[in-house]
Amino acid sequence: MTTAEALHKYFGYREFRHEQEAIISHVLNQKDALVLMPTGGGKSICYQLPAVIMPGLTVVISPLIALMKDQVDALNINGIKAAFLNSSQADNEQREIIKQLKANEIKLLYLAPERLFSAENKLIDFLKTLHVSLIAIDEAHCISHWGHDFRPEYLMLAGLKTAFPTLPVIALTATADQITRKDILDKLQLHHPAQFVSSFDRKNIYYQVSPKKKSFDQLLKFLDQYPQDSGIIYCLSRQSTEKLAEDLRNEGFSAKAYHAGLDKKTKDQNQEAFLRDEVKIMVATIAFGMGINKSNVRFVVHMDLPKNIEGYYQETGRAGRDGLPSNALLFYSYGDALKLQGFARVEGNEAQSQIMLKKLDDMVRFCQLQTCRRQFLLQYFDEKAAPDCGACDVCLSDFEKIDGTTIAQKALSAVARLNESFGVTYVIDLLRGSQNEKIREQHKQLKTYGIGADISKADWQQYIRELIAQDYLQSVGDPYPILKLTTKSEHVLKGKQNVQLTQSQTIHQKQTAEIIPYEAGLLIELKATRLAIATREDVPAYIILSDATLLEMATYLPQNIAELKQISGFGDVKIERYGKPFEQTIKAYCMHHQLTSRIGQKSPKRERKPKTIRIGTQTETYNLYKAGMNITEIATVRSLSPMTIESHLCRFIQTGELDVFELVPNAKLPAIKDAAESYGYEKIAPLKEVLGDNYSYTEIKAVIAWMQRAAVI
Repeated sequence: MTTAEALHKYFGYREFRHEQEAIISHVLNQKDALVLMPTGGGKSICYQLPAVIMPGLTVVISPLIALMKDQVDALNINGIKAAFLNSSQADNEQREIIKQLKANEIKLLYLAPERLFSAENKLIDFLKTLHVSLIAIDEAHCISHWGHDFRPEYLMLAGLKTAFPTLPVIALTATADQITRKDILDKLQLHHPAQFVSSFDRKNIYYQVSPKKKSFDQLLKFLDQYPQDSGIIYCLSRQSTEKLAEDLRNEGFSAKAYHAGLDKKTKDQNQEAFLRDEVKIMVATIAFGMGINKSNVRFVVHMDLPKNIEGYYQETGRAGRDGLPSNALLFYSYGDALKLQGFARVEGNEAQSQIMLKKLDDMVRFCQLQTCRRQFLLQYFDEKAAPDCGACDVCLSDFEKIDGTTIAQKALSAVARLNESFGVTYVIDLLRGSQNEKIREQHKQLKTYGIGADISKADWQQYIRELIAQDYLQSVGDPYPILKLTTKSEHVLKGKQNVQLTQSQTIHQKQTAEIIPYEAGLLIELKATRLAIATREDVPAYIILSDATLLEMATYLPQNIAELKQISGFGDVKIERYGKPFEQTIKAYCMHHQLTSRIGQKSPKRERKPKTIRIGTQTETYNLYKAGMNITEIATVRSLSPMTIESHLCRFIQTGELDVFELVPNAKLPAIKDAAESYGYEKIAPLKEVLGDNYSYTEIKAVIAWMQRAAVI
């Protein structure tokens, strides 16, 4: 059986994703590998499919019982004999599995790492008596001290290559930066491993960060978008999970809490209810979620700041695993960042403390961005990305700018008079004239004490973040950074340089992925059919078929088994087991509504070009410009700043609907392009300095937009 045949027979897919095919080929050639693939990207197929093809047993190391059960259920439904051994099983159940292993009846065996080498549960000697062909280590970042979820028991896995020196080992993770990857390879002692790093871009996830003001009211408004959908809400403390779950129930939402302090029975019941769609919302600490393969999670909310980008990325990746549009919302406050600094420090290990604090700082930077959030995430994992994804709150925002020169002068003057020796919080307290006892008496005599009392603390935090981003200030030192002036500060203090700051942000409605019209009534009936089968099989409904597969059936209306085989996710094994009931449901619906098959409209999946972004306010600007108005006139008519109008028009240059030469004289374009390529185009001000007074900000922005379009095409 070829890998393509096995992929369709057991998993129902006709095409490999990311680098699955190359990884599987590498493993089948008996070679070690480290695989980085985004959450929901199909990591498990990279060892499950070789397990089907290779003779003998594949051993899978997994950190959580929930992960084992979930994957074993899914494999058995797909016709692949799998089992797990862990503490949740009775002795007679474990004896039966060991009997099946000896008879070579099991293809995949899931184990926790401590079962292999610990004195009480040592299985390594028993496994040596079996025909083991492959070892897979899932959530491999757990072996690294630098990883975001270090588990000491994973260190035992260093003995695998000693016990099985000739067997291929595949280590898999969704989140690992460079230092964590190196640590994984060093600790596992893999033999000349190939590293496969797939794109981390989850195109179907919309990223949004919102100020943590009246966050519960914001949450209720957000949840109104998802009345029947599943979601996960993460909180920092156990107490806050229970309180929020109770508050949501009082508002009529189906919600349960999950955290490490609950007894095992309650945790298991709540998790099972969520997996089976009996509970729609799980309010949890980060103790919940690793390995949960629930494909129809439509949203993930962080009520508190995550400790690092890796954890945030992995947790948001639990949404939209079926590829349908999903949402990731994070509530941010600077107070959360200060609170987490204490948690980031590792007692007795200053080097690790510094790394953890740096990771927290990166998380804070993500929250404070006024540039594309997706680009930041991808660059964090060493992947290049366009500066405008069109699917995060920043890319879909208009930022109203003001002349912030006076505000900047106040902040810079305060930093100077404090001899560049204090951090953001102290500087803001000084500017606002705080009576806090931490403010030294001599500082209350400074001219800058209280000169910013008319500006709120939150606004001062935003302004100082912007001054840092624009290189008028710098934040240096760990673990308690202080503010220092830069070479650009003097120009502002002397009134030789104006500063633009953000007054307000308007987020426009995001565009969802394009979906072919489907039969909504049929989708409801298909879900009922799936639920009946899942209840009979005693597994969560999404394990039978994903929402994406049901949606495809409700779109193309397959009328027979041959047509069902063309539906993604409906492989040979599932066709044989469940094809008839779904076929009957579709045929009965079509007969009642006088519909026929649309399977002929189904074309092979291909990469779509980015869609033109059509947002109301930008379109209005575009129409006024095409009607003959210039930027100043449009800004006056619309009561917007010229900078906002420029950004609107540059969007249309980037989509190709506006010619760059409408804003830039032909002769100027080569010089601007050369400067941008030489110095980078992340910041406009340095390019303006290089090019001089003969080149306007508008012209520079327009050329950059034109270059970005060329890069995408």
